[in-house]
Amino acid sequence: MYQAVLANARFHEQLLVFDRDLSATARAAGCGHCGGVLHAAPFGRKPRGGPAGLGQDYARRFSFCCAVDGCRKRTTPPSLRFLGRKVYLATVVTLISAMLHGTTPARLTRLSSVPGIDRRTLARWRVWWRATFTEGAFAQRAKASFMPPLDITGLPASLLDRFSGGIEQKLTAVLRFLTPLTGGGATMRAF
Repeated sequence: MYQAVLANARFHEQLLVFDRDLSATARAAGCGHCGGVLHAAPFGRKPRGGPAGLGQDYARRFSFCCAVDGCRKRTTPPSLRFLGRKVYLATVVTLISAMLHGTTPARLTRLSSVPGIDRRTLARWRVWWRATFTEGAFAQRAKASFMPPLDITGLPASLLDRFSGGIEQKLTAVLRFLTPLTGGGATMRAF
C-alpha cells in the first residue's frame, strides 16, 4: 500500500502544487526581518526516492531573498516535499520509516532493497523519529496536539494513524503537520 503511494507521480506532483501555494504565501508576507520585498532565489536539490517522471521543477526548493540592501536575508518556506536537509523526499522518509515499525532482520533487508536505501540510512531515520524528533522544540507542540499521546516507539506510523482518510490523505496531513520542521531559519538547526 505504501509503495504504491511512493510510486505515484500524480501524488508527488500534487505535493509540488501545495509547495507552490506555501511559497506564494511566504513571498506575499515579505521579509520576516525587515518587511522588505522578497525576490525568488530557488535552489536545486537532488531528491532521492521519487517516482520516475517527475519534472525538473520537482528538484527545485522554493526560497526567497530579501531585496533590501543591508538585509538580504533568505526566507525558505515550509515544504511538503522536503523534510529539512534530508536528501530523500519527505514521503520516502515518512512511509519507509512507518514500515520499519515492528521490523525484523528479513523485513529490514526487503525495505532497504526496494527503494535502494542503505540499512544505515534506515537506522538514522529510525533514530531521528524516536530521538531527535521527539526531543526537539516541535515535539512539545506535537505531543500537545494529540490525546491520547502519540506512541513514540511507533513513530511515524502512530502519527499517520491519527489522521483520517486513505493513505494519500493521511500522508498529506502528516506532511502538513510537519511543515514547521521543513522551513529555513531556526527550524533547520533541528536537523
